[in-house]
Amino acid sequence: MNDVHHFDAIIIGTGQAGPALAKRLADAQLSVAIIERHLFGGTCVNTGCIPTKAMVASAYAAHVVKRAGEYGIRIGAEPSIDFHALMARTSAISKRSRKGVETMLRKLPKCVVYQGHARFTSAHDVVVNDDVLRADRIFINVGGRAVVALPGIESVAYLTNSSMMALDVVPPHLVIVGGGYVGLEFGQMFRRFGSKVTIIEMAARLVHREDEDVSASIQAILANEHIDIRLNARCIGVAPHADGAAVTLDCSDGAPTVHGSHLLVAVGRRPNTDDLGLDVAAVDRDDRGYIVVNDGLETSAPGIWALGDCNGKGAFTHTAYNDFEIVAANLLDGESRRVSDRIPAYALYIDPPLGRTGMSEAEAVRNGYSVLVGSRPMSRVDRAVEKGETNGLMKIVVDANSEAILGATVLGTGGDEVIHCVLDAMSAKAPYPVLKRTMHIHPTVSEVIPTLLSELKPSRLARH
Repeated sequence: MNDVHHFDAIIIGTGQAGPALAKRLADAQLSVAIIERHLFGGTCVNTGCIPTKAMVASAYAAHVVKRAGEYGIRIGAEPSIDFHALMARTSAISKRSRKGVETMLRKLPKCVVYQGHARFTSAHDVVVNDDVLRADRIFINVGGRAVVALPGIESVAYLTNSSMMALDVVPPHLVIVGGGYVGLEFGQMFRRFGSKVTIIEMAARLVHREDEDVSASIQAILANEHIDIRLNARCIGVAPHADGAAVTLDCSDGAPTVHGSHLLVAVGRRPNTDDLGLDVAAVDRDDRGYIVVNDGLETSAPGIWALGDCNGKGAFTHTAYNDFEIVAANLLDGESRRVSDRIPAYALYIDPPLGRTGMSEAEAVRNGYSVLVGSRPMSRVDRAVEKGETNGLMKIVVDANSEAILGATVLGTGGDEVIHCVLDAMSAKAPYPVLKRTMHIHPTVSEVIPTLLSELKPSRLARH
Protein backbone atom coordinates (compact mmCIF):
# COMPACT_ATOMS: atom_id res chain seq x y z
CA MET A 1 0.00 0.00 0.00
CA ASN A 2 1.23 3.53 -0.82
CA ASP A 3 2.19 5.87 1.99
CA VAL A 4 -0.62 8.08 3.27
CA HIS A 5 -0.11 11.85 3.08
CA HIS A 6 -1.78 13.59 6.00
CA PHE A 7 -3.29 17.09 5.74
CA ASP A 8 -5.56 19.25 7.84
CA ALA A 9 -7.81 19.76 4.82
CA ILE A 10 -8.31 18.40 1.30
CA ILE A 11 -10.00 20.47 -1.41
CA ILE A 12 -11.21 18.73 -4.57
CA GLY A 13 -11.47 21.18 -7.45
CA THR A 14 -10.07 24.63 -8.22
CA GLY A 15 -13.23 26.44 -9.27
CA GLN A 16 -14.25 29.70 -7.67
CA ALA A 17 -14.56 28.41 -4.10
CA GLY A 18 -11.56 26.07 -3.89
CA PRO A 19 -8.53 28.37 -4.31
CA ALA A 20 -9.97 31.06 -2.05
CA LEU A 21 -10.66 28.47 0.65
CA ALA A 22 -7.16 27.02 0.27
CA LYS A 23 -5.66 30.45 0.92
CA ARG A 24 -7.81 31.11 3.98
CA LEU A 25 -6.97 27.72 5.46
CA ALA A 26 -3.26 28.06 4.70
CA ASP A 27 -3.22 31.58 6.17
CA ALA A 28 -4.67 29.99 9.31
CA GLN A 29 -1.60 27.70 9.37
CA LEU A 30 -3.50 24.60 8.32
CA SER A 31 -1.93 22.19 5.83
CA VAL A 32 -3.92 21.89 2.63
CA ALA A 33 -3.97 19.53 -0.35
CA ILE A 34 -5.84 20.86 -3.40
CA ILE A 35 -6.64 18.63 -6.37
CA GLU A 36 -7.35 19.60 -9.98
CA ARG A 37 -7.99 17.03 -12.68
CA HIS A 38 -7.97 19.35 -15.70
CA LEU A 39 -7.78 23.16 -15.97
CA PHE A 40 -7.19 25.43 -12.99
CA GLY A 41 -9.94 27.94 -12.32
CA GLY A 42 -12.96 25.82 -13.19
CA THR A 43 -15.81 26.76 -15.50
CA CYS A 44 -15.70 30.53 -14.90
CA VAL A 45 -12.08 30.94 -15.92
CA ASN A 46 -11.97 28.44 -18.77
CA THR A 47 -15.36 28.11 -20.46
CA GLY A 48 -17.75 30.37 -18.57
CA CYS A 49 -17.74 33.93 -17.28
CA ILE A 50 -14.32 35.15 -18.33
CA PRO A 51 -14.02 33.89 -21.92
CA THR A 52 -17.69 34.30 -22.80
CA LYS A 53 -17.86 37.85 -21.47
CA ALA A 54 -14.71 38.66 -23.44
CA MET A 55 -16.60 37.42 -26.51
CA VAL A 56 -19.67 39.44 -25.50
CA ALA A 57 -17.42 42.51 -25.37
CA SER A 58 -16.22 41.81 -28.91
CA ALA A 59 -19.80 41.33 -30.08
CA TYR A 60 -20.80 44.61 -28.45
CA ALA A 61 -17.91 46.41 -30.16
CA ALA A 62 -18.97 44.99 -33.52
CA HIS A 63 -22.55 46.09 -32.91
CA VAL A 64 -21.56 49.65 -31.96
CA VAL A 65 -19.27 49.97 -34.98
CA LYS A 66 -22.11 48.95 -37.28
CA ARG A 67 -24.29 51.62 -35.67
CA ALA A 68 -21.60 54.31 -35.78
CA GLY A 69 -23.59 56.40 -38.25
CA GLU A 70 -26.35 56.83 -35.65
CA TYR A 71 -23.82 58.64 -33.45
CA GLY A 72 -22.60 60.88 -36.25
CA ILE A 73 -19.45 58.84 -36.84
CA ARG A 74 -18.38 57.95 -40.38
CA ILE A 75 -16.10 54.92 -40.59
CA GLY A 76 -16.17 54.10 -44.28
CA ALA A 77 -16.39 50.49 -45.41
CA GLU A 78 -18.51 47.88 -43.62
CA PRO A 79 -16.45 46.45 -40.73
CA SER A 80 -15.49 42.78 -40.83
CA ILE A 81 -14.96 40.21 -38.09
CA ASP A 82 -11.46 38.78 -37.62
CA PHE A 83 -12.64 35.72 -35.75
CA HIS A 84 -9.16 34.31 -35.21
CA ALA A 85 -8.01 37.56 -33.58
CA LEU A 86 -11.22 37.71 -31.56
CA MET A 87 -10.74 34.19 -30.22
CA ALA A 88 -7.03 34.79 -29.62
CA ARG A 89 -7.95 37.75 -27.42
CA THR A 90 -10.52 35.65 -25.58
CA SER A 91 -8.06 32.81 -25.08
CA ALA A 92 -5.35 35.13 -23.80
CA ILE A 93 -7.66 36.64 -21.19
CA SER A 94 -8.76 33.19 -20.02
CA LYS A 95 -5.21 31.82 -20.00
CA ARG A 96 -3.94 34.74 -17.93
CA SER A 97 -6.61 34.14 -15.31
CA ARG A 98 -6.01 30.37 -15.30
CA LYS A 99 -2.27 30.86 -14.88
CA GLY A 100 -2.91 33.30 -12.05
CA VAL A 101 -4.96 30.72 -10.13
CA GLU A 102 -2.39 27.96 -10.62
CA THR A 103 0.58 30.17 -9.74
CA MET A 104 -1.10 31.38 -6.57
CA LEU A 105 -1.81 27.84 -5.42
CA ARG A 106 1.64 26.49 -6.22
CA LYS A 107 3.31 29.35 -4.35
CA LEU A 108 0.97 29.16 -1.38
CA PRO A 109 2.79 28.07 1.80
CA LYS A 110 1.37 24.97 3.48
CA CYS A 111 -0.50 24.02 0.29
CA VAL A 112 0.34 21.05 -1.95
CA VAL A 113 -1.16 20.88 -5.45
CA TYR A 114 -2.09 17.49 -6.94
CA GLN A 115 -3.15 17.00 -10.55
CA GLY A 116 -5.35 14.06 -11.37
CA HIS A 117 -8.77 12.59 -10.74
CA ALA A 118 -9.79 12.31 -7.08
CA ARG A 119 -11.85 9.45 -5.68
CA PHE A 120 -12.95 8.76 -2.13
CA THR A 121 -11.90 5.46 -0.60
CA SER A 122 -13.41 6.38 2.78
CA ALA A 123 -14.90 9.43 4.46
CA HIS A 124 -11.39 10.70 5.22
CA ASP A 125 -9.28 9.24 2.38
CA VAL A 126 -8.93 10.40 -1.22
CA VAL A 127 -6.81 8.74 -3.90
CA VAL A 128 -5.22 10.81 -6.66
CA ASN A 129 -3.11 8.86 -9.17
CA ASP A 130 -0.86 6.82 -6.86
CA ASP A 131 -1.16 9.14 -3.88
CA VAL A 132 -3.38 8.51 -0.87
CA LEU A 133 -4.42 11.72 0.92
CA ARG A 134 -6.07 11.80 4.34
CA ALA A 135 -7.75 14.65 6.24
CA ASP A 136 -10.48 15.19 8.79
CA ARG A 137 -11.91 17.99 6.65
CA ILE A 138 -12.65 17.54 2.95
CA PHE A 139 -14.23 20.14 0.67
CA ILE A 140 -15.80 19.14 -2.67
CA ASN A 141 -15.76 21.85 -5.33
CA VAL A 142 -16.07 19.88 -8.57
CA GLY A 143 -18.49 22.06 -10.54
CA GLY A 144 -20.75 20.90 -13.36
CA ARG A 145 -21.00 20.32 -17.09
CA ALA A 146 -23.51 20.66 -19.90
CA VAL A 147 -26.41 18.25 -20.17
CA VAL A 148 -26.50 16.59 -23.58
CA ALA A 149 -29.74 14.66 -23.95
CA LEU A 150 -31.54 14.84 -27.28
CA PRO A 151 -32.81 11.96 -29.43
CA GLY A 152 -30.27 11.27 -32.16
CA ILE A 153 -27.56 13.45 -30.64
CA GLU A 154 -25.00 10.66 -30.89
CA SER A 155 -25.31 10.76 -34.69
CA VAL A 156 -24.23 14.38 -35.19
CA ALA A 157 -21.41 16.70 -34.25
CA TYR A 158 -22.57 19.14 -31.60
CA LEU A 159 -21.23 21.93 -29.41
CA THR A 160 -21.61 22.76 -25.72
CA ASN A 161 -20.63 25.90 -23.87
CA SER A 162 -17.17 24.34 -23.40
CA SER A 163 -16.47 23.29 -26.99
CA MET A 164 -17.72 26.66 -28.27
CA MET A 165 -14.42 28.01 -26.94
CA ALA A 166 -12.56 25.89 -29.52
CA LEU A 167 -14.40 27.17 -32.60
CA ASP A 168 -12.11 28.48 -35.32
CA VAL A 169 -14.78 29.70 -37.75
CA VAL A 170 -17.96 31.71 -37.51
CA PRO A 171 -20.79 29.21 -38.10
CA PRO A 172 -22.81 30.02 -41.23
CA HIS A 173 -25.95 28.93 -39.39
CA LEU A 174 -25.83 28.26 -35.66
CA VAL A 175 -28.83 26.34 -34.34
CA ILE A 176 -29.20 26.51 -30.57
CA VAL A 177 -31.42 24.13 -28.63
CA GLY A 178 -32.25 25.91 -25.38
CA GLY A 179 -33.59 29.41 -24.79
CA GLY A 180 -31.95 29.98 -21.41
CA TYR A 181 -28.98 32.10 -20.38
CA VAL A 182 -26.24 30.18 -22.21
CA GLY A 183 -28.22 29.86 -25.42
CA LEU A 184 -29.24 33.51 -25.57
CA GLU A 185 -25.77 34.87 -24.86
CA PHE A 186 -24.14 32.73 -27.55
CA GLY A 187 -27.03 33.36 -29.93
CA GLN A 188 -26.76 37.13 -29.84
CA MET A 189 -22.97 37.26 -29.93
CA PHE A 190 -22.70 34.94 -32.94
CA ARG A 191 -25.45 36.80 -34.75
CA ARG A 192 -23.31 39.90 -34.31
CA PHE A 193 -20.28 37.96 -35.57
CA GLY A 194 -22.20 37.20 -38.77
CA SER A 195 -23.94 33.87 -38.18
CA LYS A 196 -27.51 33.16 -39.03
CA VAL A 197 -28.97 32.05 -35.68
CA THR A 198 -32.00 29.96 -34.77
CA ILE A 199 -32.93 29.43 -31.11
CA ILE A 200 -35.26 26.53 -30.27
CA GLU A 201 -37.01 26.51 -26.90
CA MET A 202 -39.48 23.98 -25.50
CA ALA A 203 -41.25 26.48 -23.25
CA ALA A 204 -43.80 29.04 -24.34
CA ARG A 205 -41.31 31.87 -23.82
CA LEU A 206 -37.63 32.55 -23.41
CA VAL A 207 -36.04 32.59 -19.91
CA HIS A 208 -39.39 31.58 -18.46
CA ARG A 209 -38.26 32.10 -14.85
CA GLU A 210 -38.52 35.85 -15.54
CA ASP A 211 -41.73 37.86 -15.59
CA GLU A 212 -43.66 37.70 -18.83
CA ASP A 213 -42.99 41.34 -19.72
CA VAL A 214 -39.26 40.78 -19.25
CA SER A 215 -39.30 37.63 -21.40
CA ALA A 216 -41.23 39.48 -24.08
CA SER A 217 -38.74 42.34 -24.05
CA ILE A 218 -35.79 39.93 -24.34
CA GLN A 219 -37.45 38.20 -27.27
CA ALA A 220 -38.06 41.52 -28.98
CA ILE A 221 -34.41 42.53 -28.52
CA LEU A 222 -33.20 39.32 -30.15
CA ALA A 223 -35.82 39.30 -32.89
CA ASN A 224 -34.86 42.87 -33.77
CA GLU A 225 -31.39 41.51 -34.58
CA HIS A 226 -32.97 38.96 -36.91
CA ILE A 227 -32.51 35.94 -34.66
CA ASP A 228 -35.11 33.29 -35.48
CA ILE A 229 -36.84 32.11 -32.30
CA ARG A 230 -38.92 28.93 -32.21
CA LEU A 231 -41.01 28.48 -29.06
CA ASN A 232 -43.26 25.67 -27.80
CA ALA A 233 -40.93 23.20 -29.50
CA ARG A 234 -41.85 19.59 -28.73
CA CYS A 235 -40.42 16.24 -29.75
CA ILE A 236 -37.04 17.79 -30.54
CA GLY A 237 -34.65 15.41 -32.30
CA VAL A 238 -31.47 15.70 -34.35
CA ALA A 239 -30.09 13.87 -37.35
CA PRO A 240 -27.18 14.25 -39.78
CA HIS A 241 -27.66 16.56 -42.75
CA ALA A 242 -25.52 17.70 -45.65
CA ASP A 243 -25.39 21.18 -44.09
CA GLY A 244 -24.30 19.78 -40.73
CA ALA A 245 -27.30 18.88 -38.59
CA ALA A 246 -31.07 18.75 -38.97
CA VAL A 247 -33.19 19.52 -35.94
CA THR A 248 -36.75 18.28 -36.06
CA LEU A 249 -39.39 19.86 -33.86
CA ASP A 250 -43.12 20.12 -33.43
CA CYS A 251 -44.14 23.75 -33.02
CA SER A 252 -47.45 25.52 -33.29
CA ASP A 253 -46.09 27.36 -36.34
CA GLY A 254 -43.00 27.34 -38.54
CA ALA A 255 -41.17 24.65 -40.48
CA PRO A 256 -40.88 21.24 -38.76
CA THR A 257 -37.16 20.97 -39.53
CA VAL A 258 -34.28 23.42 -39.10
CA HIS A 259 -31.00 22.78 -40.92
CA GLY A 260 -27.84 24.28 -39.46
CA SER A 261 -24.10 24.15 -40.03
CA HIS A 262 -23.45 23.97 -36.29
CA LEU A 263 -25.54 22.79 -33.36
CA LEU A 264 -25.19 24.14 -29.82
CA VAL A 265 -26.91 22.14 -27.08
CA ALA A 266 -27.77 24.46 -24.19
CA VAL A 267 -30.51 22.65 -22.28
CA GLY A 268 -29.05 22.73 -18.79
CA ARG A 269 -26.21 21.65 -16.52
CA ARG A 270 -25.45 18.63 -14.36
CA PRO A 271 -23.00 18.26 -11.44
CA ASN A 272 -19.67 16.44 -11.77
CA THR A 273 -20.46 14.07 -8.93
CA ASP A 274 -20.91 10.72 -10.64
CA ASP A 275 -17.30 9.49 -10.52
CA LEU A 276 -15.97 10.59 -7.12
CA GLY A 277 -16.81 7.51 -5.06
CA LEU A 278 -19.25 9.51 -2.94
CA ASP A 279 -21.13 6.38 -1.90
CA VAL A 280 -18.00 5.04 -0.22
CA ALA A 281 -17.79 8.25 1.80
CA ALA A 282 -21.54 8.13 2.65
CA VAL A 283 -22.14 11.47 0.92
CA ASP A 284 -25.77 11.69 -0.19
CA ARG A 285 -26.90 13.02 -3.56
CA ASP A 286 -30.36 13.97 -4.76
CA ASP A 287 -32.10 12.50 -7.80
CA ARG A 288 -30.36 14.98 -10.09
CA GLY A 289 -26.90 14.15 -8.77
CA TYR A 290 -26.41 17.26 -6.63
CA ILE A 291 -24.71 16.75 -3.28
CA VAL A 292 -27.19 17.28 -0.46
CA VAL A 293 -26.01 19.95 1.97
CA ASN A 294 -27.44 21.76 4.97
CA ASP A 295 -27.58 25.53 5.50
CA GLY A 296 -23.87 25.54 6.38
CA LEU A 297 -22.94 23.50 3.26
CA GLU A 298 -22.14 20.36 5.30
CA THR A 299 -22.92 17.06 3.59
CA SER A 300 -24.44 13.94 5.13
CA ALA A 301 -20.90 12.78 6.00
CA PRO A 302 -19.37 14.57 9.01
CA GLY A 303 -16.27 16.51 8.04
CA ILE A 304 -17.18 16.82 4.34
CA TRP A 305 -18.55 19.98 2.72
CA ALA A 306 -19.74 20.68 -0.83
CA LEU A 307 -19.30 24.09 -2.43
CA GLY A 308 -20.18 25.61 -5.79
CA ASP A 309 -22.25 24.20 -8.64
CA CYS A 310 -22.14 20.62 -7.36
CA ASN A 311 -24.40 21.35 -4.36
CA GLY A 312 -27.45 22.68 -6.21
CA LYS A 313 -27.55 25.86 -4.12
CA GLY A 314 -26.57 28.13 -6.98
CA ALA A 315 -25.18 27.88 -10.48
CA PHE A 316 -23.08 31.02 -10.60
CA THR A 317 -19.52 32.09 -9.90
CA HIS A 318 -20.72 34.51 -7.24
CA THR A 319 -22.76 31.87 -5.41
CA ALA A 320 -19.74 29.55 -5.42
CA TYR A 321 -17.54 32.29 -3.97
CA ASN A 322 -20.20 33.05 -1.38
CA ASP A 323 -20.17 29.35 -0.46
CA PHE A 324 -16.46 29.77 0.33
CA GLU A 325 -17.18 32.85 2.44
CA ILE A 326 -19.85 31.00 4.42
CA VAL A 327 -17.67 27.95 5.11
CA ALA A 328 -14.59 30.01 5.97
CA ALA A 329 -16.54 32.30 8.30
CA ASN A 330 -18.11 29.38 10.12
CA LEU A 331 -14.92 27.35 10.45
CA LEU A 332 -12.34 30.06 11.06
CA ASP A 333 -14.16 33.11 12.36
CA GLY A 334 -16.64 31.59 14.78
CA GLU A 335 -19.62 32.89 12.83
CA SER A 336 -22.87 31.14 11.96
CA ARG A 337 -23.57 32.10 8.39
CA ARG A 338 -26.22 30.33 6.32
CA VAL A 339 -26.90 29.82 2.64
CA SER A 340 -30.54 30.72 3.20
CA ASP A 341 -29.54 34.23 4.30
CA ARG A 342 -28.23 35.28 0.91
CA ILE A 343 -30.40 37.17 -1.53
CA PRO A 344 -30.64 35.65 -5.02
CA ALA A 345 -28.95 37.77 -7.67
CA TYR A 346 -27.74 37.07 -11.18
CA ALA A 347 -27.29 38.54 -14.64
CA LEU A 348 -27.95 37.57 -18.25
CA TYR A 349 -25.21 39.00 -20.46
CA ILE A 350 -27.06 39.71 -23.62
CA ASP A 351 -27.00 43.32 -24.81
CA PRO A 352 -28.51 45.09 -23.04
CA PRO A 353 -27.83 42.96 -19.97
CA LEU A 354 -30.39 41.76 -17.48
CA GLY A 355 -29.68 42.29 -13.79
CA ARG A 356 -31.96 40.51 -11.31
CA THR A 357 -32.22 40.30 -7.55
CA GLY A 358 -34.74 38.92 -5.10
CA MET A 359 -38.22 37.94 -6.25
CA SER A 360 -39.83 38.73 -9.57
CA GLU A 361 -43.26 40.34 -9.57
CA ALA A 362 -44.92 36.99 -10.32
CA GLU A 363 -42.98 35.24 -7.53
CA ALA A 364 -43.99 37.90 -5.01
CA VAL A 365 -47.65 37.59 -5.96
CA ARG A 366 -47.49 33.78 -5.76
CA ASN A 367 -45.96 34.07 -2.30
CA GLY A 368 -48.92 36.08 -1.05
CA TYR A 369 -47.37 39.51 -0.64
CA SER A 370 -49.35 42.70 -1.08
CA VAL A 371 -47.28 43.74 -4.06
CA LEU A 372 -46.53 47.23 -5.29
CA VAL A 373 -44.57 47.67 -8.53
CA GLY A 374 -42.69 50.57 -10.06
CA SER A 375 -41.68 50.17 -13.70
CA ARG A 376 -40.42 52.15 -16.65
CA PRO A 377 -39.26 51.35 -20.18
CA MET A 378 -35.63 52.19 -20.88
CA SER A 379 -36.85 54.55 -23.60
CA ARG A 380 -37.83 56.86 -20.70
CA VAL A 381 -34.44 56.70 -19.01
CA ASP A 382 -32.25 59.68 -19.92
CA ARG A 383 -28.95 57.81 -19.69
CA ALA A 384 -30.21 55.12 -22.06
CA VAL A 385 -31.46 57.73 -24.53
CA GLU A 386 -28.11 59.55 -24.45
CA LYS A 387 -26.27 56.32 -25.19
CA GLY A 388 -28.71 55.32 -27.92
CA GLU A 389 -29.47 52.09 -26.03
CA THR A 390 -33.15 52.25 -25.18
CA ASN A 391 -34.15 48.58 -25.31
CA GLY A 392 -35.50 46.96 -22.17
CA LEU A 393 -37.22 48.00 -18.97
CA MET A 394 -36.76 48.53 -15.24
CA LYS A 395 -39.03 47.37 -12.43
CA ILE A 396 -38.88 47.15 -8.67
CA VAL A 397 -41.19 45.14 -6.41
CA VAL A 398 -42.01 45.99 -2.78
CA ASP A 399 -44.28 44.75 -0.01
CA ALA A 400 -47.02 47.31 0.68
CA ASN A 401 -47.40 46.15 4.28
CA SER A 402 -43.81 45.93 5.56
CA GLU A 403 -42.26 48.35 3.03
CA ALA A 404 -39.57 45.73 2.36
CA ILE A 405 -37.94 45.65 -1.05
CA LEU A 406 -38.76 42.23 -2.50
CA GLY A 407 -36.83 42.32 -5.75
CA ALA A 408 -35.88 44.22 -8.86
CA THR A 409 -35.19 43.73 -12.56
CA VAL A 410 -33.08 45.95 -14.77
CA LEU A 411 -33.07 44.87 -18.40
CA GLY A 412 -31.18 47.70 -19.97
CA THR A 413 -27.85 49.42 -20.43
CA GLY A 414 -25.71 48.84 -17.34
CA GLY A 415 -28.36 46.59 -15.81
CA ASP A 416 -25.78 44.14 -14.45
CA GLU A 417 -24.24 46.98 -12.43
CA VAL A 418 -27.32 49.05 -11.61
CA ILE A 419 -29.01 46.12 -9.89
CA HIS A 420 -26.48 46.25 -7.06
CA CYS A 421 -27.88 49.45 -5.57
CA VAL A 422 -31.12 47.55 -4.94
CA LEU A 423 -29.30 44.40 -3.81
CA ASP A 424 -27.26 46.41 -1.31
CA ALA A 425 -30.37 48.07 0.09
CA MET A 426 -32.05 44.68 0.44
CA SER A 427 -28.97 43.26 2.16
CA ALA A 428 -29.07 46.15 4.64
CA LYS A 429 -32.78 45.38 5.17
CA ALA A 430 -33.59 48.98 4.37
CA PRO A 431 -37.30 49.66 3.76
CA TYR A 432 -38.02 51.09 0.35
CA PRO A 433 -38.52 54.72 1.55
CA VAL A 434 -34.79 54.81 2.42
CA LEU A 435 -33.84 54.05 -1.17
CA LYS A 436 -36.62 56.33 -2.39
CA ARG A 437 -35.01 59.26 -0.57
CA THR A 438 -31.46 58.47 -1.70
CA MET A 439 -29.84 61.02 -4.00
CA HIS A 440 -28.21 59.43 -7.04
CA ILE A 441 -25.85 61.00 -9.57
CA HIS A 442 -27.28 62.35 -12.81
CA PRO A 443 -27.26 61.19 -15.53
CA THR A 444 -27.25 57.51 -14.61
CA VAL A 445 -29.61 54.58 -14.86
CA SER A 446 -29.48 54.14 -11.07
CA GLU A 447 -31.04 57.54 -10.47
CA VAL A 448 -34.32 56.23 -11.88
CA ILE A 449 -34.79 53.71 -9.05
CA PRO A 450 -35.95 56.34 -6.47
CA THR A 451 -38.33 57.63 -9.13
CA LEU A 452 -39.77 54.15 -9.62
CA LEU A 453 -40.35 53.95 -5.88
CA SER A 454 -42.27 57.23 -6.07
CA GLU A 455 -44.54 55.76 -8.74
CA LEU A 456 -45.49 52.45 -7.11
CA LYS A 457 -48.78 50.87 -8.13
CA PRO A 458 -50.55 47.65 -7.11
CA SER A 459 -49.44 44.67 -9.19
CA ARG A 460 -51.80 43.90 -12.04
CA LEU A 461 -50.92 40.22 -11.67
CA ALA A 462 -52.68 40.12 -8.29
CA ARG A 463 -56.00 40.77 -10.02
CA HIS A 464 -55.86 37.57 -12.12
